[in-house]
Amino acid sequence: MSAVAVSQDWAAANQRYLMAALGVVKAALAPAETSEEDRARWKAAAAEAHAGLSAAAEALPAPAALDQVTAIFGLSDFERDILTLCAGVELDSAVGPLCATLSGDPRATYPTFSLALAVLPGAHWSALSPTAPLRRWRLIEVTPGDSLTASPLRIDERILHYLAGTPHMDERLAGFVTPVRPPDSLPDSHRALADRVAAVWAGATSSSALPAIQLAGAETAAKRPVAAAACTRLGLGLSEMSSHALPQAPADLESLVRLWEREAALSSSALLLDCDDIEMADAARVGTATRLIERLNTPLLLASRERLTVPGRLLATFTVERPTLDEQRVIWRQALGPLAAQLNGHVVALTAQFNLSAPAIEAACLEAGAAKSDAEGDGQPNDASAEVARVLWDACRSQARPRLDDLAQRIEPAATWDDLVLPEAQRLILREIAAHVRQREQVYGTWGFAAKSSRGLGISALFAGASGTGKTTAAEVLADELRLDLYRIDLSQVVSKYIGETEKNLRRVFDAAEAGGAILLFDEADALFGKRSEVKDSHDRYANIEVSYLLQRMESYRGLAILTTNMKNALDPAFLRRIRFIVHFPFPDAAQRAEIWRRIFPAATPTEGLDVAQLAQLNVPGGNIRNIALLAAFLAADDGEPVRMTHLLRAAQSEYTKLEKALTDAEVRGWA
Repeated sequence: MSAVAVSQDWAAANQRYLMAALGVVKAALAPAETSEEDRARWKAAAAEAHAGLSAAAEALPAPAALDQVTAIFGLSDFERDILTLCAGVELDSAVGPLCATLSGDPRATYPTFSLALAVLPGAHWSALSPTAPLRRWRLIEVTPGDSLTASPLRIDERILHYLAGTPHMDERLAGFVTPVRPPDSLPDSHRALADRVAAVWAGATSSSALPAIQLAGAETAAKRPVAAAACTRLGLGLSEMSSHALPQAPADLESLVRLWEREAALSSSALLLDCDDIEMADAARVGTATRLIERLNTPLLLASRERLTVPGRLLATFTVERPTLDEQRVIWRQALGPLAAQLNGHVVALTAQFNLSAPAIEAACLEAGAAKSDAEGDGQPNDASAEVARVLWDACRSQARPRLDDLAQRIEPAATWDDLVLPEAQRLILREIAAHVRQREQVYGTWGFAAKSSRGLGISALFAGASGTGKTTAAEVLADELRLDLYRIDLSQVVSKYIGETEKNLRRVFDAAEAGGAILLFDEADALFGKRSEVKDSHDRYANIEVSYLLQRMESYRGLAILTTNMKNALDPAFLRRIRFIVHFPFPDAAQRAEIWRRIFPAATPTEGLDVAQLAQLNVPGGNIRNIALLAAFLAADDGEPVRMTHLLRAAQSEYTKLEKALTDAEVRGWA
């Protein structure tokens, strides 16, 4: 209903019109057997009622709600009078007794089809049919009774409020749909997309030829604003329904379809069906969503990560992308307001690392504003900009944090460069990796390397070495240095024996991590990235496809992907050629082991009489050294003593037993 239609002037005039229409119906309810004088009085009353209806119609600034319902649902004059009579029972206390008088039953203070057929003009039996508008659109409810014609009729509450000029959404839809507010503004690319969506519907020759609009892609946050903007251009409202809320029972789904179609007609609204979180493997849920899409005969939009195929409905599909980098910078500056000028180019660094939607950017800016207020409130205005920059970066990490709980484990970096004991050549390569991630936008964007070639822009690294030599620690160091999230990928959950499932899982990993450029750590990647086999059957062919798909995604991933392996020789040479950095983690020599021992105990740990040179004789890598040190600390704490060589000897014996090795004389020579 338009803004004019819900104005106070219209509301008052609409109510007068409705009561005048009721007066016309009441005038038609003249008893069959009356005196000539009574008939004359009824005739005069009918003429007066019609005159009042004409006067009320002339006073309306916009069509009355009763006329709108009549036109929307194609009611005949007889059906309109039945609906008006049912409304009159709720609005006029005289209507009930009049119905009782006409029916001859003082208890029957309600309309029935039998009464309507007997006294209302233009009566026709087809109005009683379940497919006729009154019952099909549930404008009235037939209360269970002995027979159809004798059962009480009641107006639906949603329709009664609509006729009275106080429309609201049907309460039965409240748990299924929620209104979507039109956006205040859109990035240029999304505005153009909304125009294209609106043009598709505007070009439809009829409502029956109206295609459903599918908004596909991983960018979920922008789909609602784009859909709402497109609907606004066509004068439509928009409501959203989750596919997870759809009832499974066919009868319940059919009832929901009917209720929404009525609501869409009354409120001139489109529906956005949210299928973003639907699992394609969930056949029951996909089937229910498909049935709804096929059954709905209203303007319909779908939000889905993957493209849905609906045989019974014409679909026009558009892919919704994140705002471009330039658009994101505009959004950042608008959301930050005066703060943007104080951040000394920090916005460029944010957009270089984080690919965020407009709502995520606005949420991060709210956190930054609060941080600035806190810093100024603490009397530290000079530190406010630095604090805002720090909070913004961390807020972006939080906003971009991928949903990978079932496929990956987020690791909180606890290691720094001081904790990493490696030869200088390896440390230099790690610092080069950090520089590539930091300066990616400068080199690819500002300096134009991305324009020369779109291939090979991803940053990938292979960490090769025996267990415990520091591969995971090095990944933590990079994450700490770059202040990025680190995710260890659970390959047991990624690799699937079912054809196509491994690629789907890999796609989920990379798509989810794309927004924040998180560091992805594929630990012990040999299982997935081994040498591509000679194709002997379909399984070999699909295994090679999995490797090729991984290579493709690594080359296009905007973050850093790290693969670790204990067996570098097991990897496909073609695969290795497409890795940008290869870092070999050697088994630590005695000098490196001594350095690890010097750094292994926290400053707060009490120690006494430790001989680093003797400890370095243990021929184990850093991972095992940490295990020995930790166990020794527990043993010492239990003895109520500082950590001594005796505790470390016991811990070393335990660790070697776990490794199924024996301590040699050379390793423990000179120990107490």
